[in-house]
Order: sequence, then C-alpha cells, then structure tokens
Amino acid sequence: MTTTQAPQSAAFDSEGFEQLLASTAEPTWLIDRRRTAWKQFEQMTWPDRRQEEWMRSDLRGFKLDRYPLPISLREPTTLADAGIPQRLSEGVAPAGTLHSLNGSVISEQLDDSWASQGVLFGDLSRLASEHSDLVEQYLYSVVDPSQDRFAALHAATWNGGQLLYVPRGVRVDQPLYVAAGMTAGGSDTGHTLIIVEEGAEATFLYESNSSTATDSGMHIGSVEIVVRPGGHLRYVNLQDWGRGVWHFAHQRATIDRDASMQWTIAAIGSRFSQVSQRASLVGPGANSQVNGVLFTQDQQQLTYNTFQHHQAPHCRSDFLYKAALQDKSRTVWRGMIGVDPDAQKTDGYQRNDNLLLSDEARADSIPGLEILADDVRCTHGSTSGKVDEELIFYAQSRGFTRKEAVRMIVTGFFQQIFDRITIESVREALGQSIARQVREYQ
Repeated sequence: MTTTQAPQSAAFDSEGFEQLLASTAEPTWLIDRRRTAWKQFEQMTWPDRRQEEWMRSDLRGFKLDRYPLPISLREPTTLADAGIPQRLSEGVAPAGTLHSLNGSVISEQLDDSWASQGVLFGDLSRLASEHSDLVEQYLYSVVDPSQDRFAALHAATWNGGQLLYVPRGVRVDQPLYVAAGMTAGGSDTGHTLIIVEEGAEATFLYESNSSTATDSGMHIGSVEIVVRPGGHLRYVNLQDWGRGVWHFAHQRATIDRDASMQWTIAAIGSRFSQVSQRASLVGPGANSQVNGVLFTQDQQQLTYNTFQHHQAPHCRSDFLYKAALQDKSRTVWRGMIGVDPDAQKTDGYQRNDNLLLSDEARADSIPGLEILADDVRCTHGSTSGKVDEELIFYAQSRGFTRKEAVRMIVTGFFQQIFDRITIESVREALGQSIARQVREYQ
C-alpha cells in the first residue's frame, strides 16, 4: 500500500499544530491526548544542565524554529529516489515493510499470511483509527509524555509512526522491517509501538538514515515496547542520521512474566544525540538483554541515559554498551540498575567499554546501582583505553596497512555484541556500517 498526500508545510507553533490535527483522521481520544501534550509543551522549558541527565549536554545550538513540522510530503516519492540507504534489509525476506520520509509514511505492506493470523503492522496513525481500542490501551502506557519538553512535543506532534501487534501464541518467523529517511533540513517525529502478546514472538528491524552523511535535520522520537507473559522480541535499531541532525528519543520497554527481549542499538550518526532508554522487568522470570554499539567522529556527541529496572523477583538483565571514538567526539553513558524491594533473586549485569582512537576524544562512563532488596546479584563495570600499538604493529607485520589494522581491531572490539545477533545478514550489515567509519588512526 502506497500513500499519497496533499502538499503541506508547517512550523512547530500553535498554527502548525492545528494544521497537523486538521490533516489527520484520528479518533477523538487521540486528538485530546495531543492537545494535552501540546499544552504541557507550551508550559515547559527546555532541559538544562541543572538536571542530572542533561548536565553534560549543550543545547545552545538547537533551534526548533529551524525545522518544519512533519505533516505530509510535498510529493509522493520513494526512499531510493531520495537517496536513503536501506542496509538492514539486505539479505532479509521481511514479513512486512514500512517506509517513511521526513516524518510521513510513504509505503507499508504486510504479508497476507500474517495478517490472516491477526498480526497488525503499519502506519500508527491509520491503525489508531482502525483499531482504536487496542491503540488507546497501549499508546503512552510505557513512555511518560510529561518527562521533559522533548517528550511532550513528541506526544503532541508525532507523525510517521509504526505499530506492530502480534496476537497471543503467534510466532512471526520473518522480521518486520522499518526504514525511516530524512532529507537535508528535514525533521522526523516517528513513534514506534510494539505489542507482543502472551506466548508470541517477533523480530523488528528499524533503521534511520539521511540522504547524505553531512545532512542537517531534527529527530524527536519515541519507542514503546510491551512484551506480555511468555513473549519474545528481538529489536534491532540502526541510527545513522546525517552529522548535522539533532536526535532526541525516549525509549521504553516492559517485559512480563517469563518473557524475554533482546534489544540491540547501533548509533553512528547525528550531530548530537540524547537518548533515554529503560527496560523494566515487571513479571517474575523476565529476561532482558540490551546491547549497544556506538561509533563517533568529528565533534559528535552521543548521550545515553539507561535504566534496568527490576520490579519483580527472579529476573535477569544483561546490559553491554561498547563505544569507539575518533577525532574530538564524545560519548556520555549514565547507566543505572534499579532493584525494587520485592525484586529478590535479581541477576543484573551492566558494562560499558570505550575504545579511544584519538587523544582528543572523550568518553564519560557513569555506572550506578540502586538496590532495595537484600538477596540479589548485581555487577557493573566500565573500561576506557586506546588501541594497543603492539596489535597494530603485529597486523602491519603481516602485510596490513595501519588503517586496515585499526579497522580489524575496532571490528573485533565490537564482535562480542555482533555475536549476540542471531540474524547473519543484520550482523554483517552492522559490522560493515562500523568498518566504513574508521579513519587512519593517529
């Protein structure tokens, strides 16, 4: 199914917001929620360095009025026409696909074999009208739209979102694939909502790309994941926005009794990223594995605030983030394992490793524990260091150039995470994306 829309443009102001509402056919409850969020946005101020999660973030260069409010495309097009790459789709036979460009869904498709089993996949705004009760139950049941001004703005103005709903007992053995594209100076406010019902299973691949590596733009997004008892979800996200893009996101997941989730992110794009990521284990026996691959260069800054929240007993969380940094780039990771009083027999693990490829690169790594139960096992750790010159010399003595040697070492540094990914083509795509970024190591 391909969508076509009338040309429109708007700004992030009251007039533009009303234009957005007028362009939708959404149910009343959703319009009301948008209006409530817009009022919150207008009453709030932008985060500043007095707040813990933002104290290492400089927003002085961010100006909302530089970017258009995504309502619809000026003309129908394809991602290929806009020069948007689709790396995670190579070698994959998806059960369904959805493409968006500058915050508008331009195509969506779901195989009949899965639709006949009750699987829903497609444009979130459209499905909010067609399956109103379901979307009303889950939309913003995990993410708090009042967390900060970015969250409120997103809740009011999201567009180009996606819904995946997998009914009870349905095991989708083909990935669902989403590609979000942005052209120079554009914006994206997509919202991802994933519901995996009891005993169901799915794999969700999501990637975001700009037309060129130097493009500017803005992304204010959100991810909500609900995994019901006995459900299983694999979620892979590749973020490769242009080096001039401001990227803000609130990402939340809840994992219920005896359910599991493997969440893998790869972040190599954007000028500045501020991501708030939380996995909450809400039922006994829940299991989460969160993997992160970060690669920065030039003067990029990627900031991730993560939280592994143990709310029930006998749960396990496994968190591993690895970052490689070039030039004058910077990463900030502030991680926390939180254990509630009733979450006895918790097994929580958290680790962040950083590989510095420049004397001017900087990695801020801040792990933490908040434990309110007395029968738990929680460990955390962090390492930072440079590439071992002896390893480079050894590779060069075997005929490799210095650049080739560093590329192999960096790829090997991330291999522990790549090995956790069960889809070979996705594993290779992420590895190649990282390898392309490595410059001559000085």
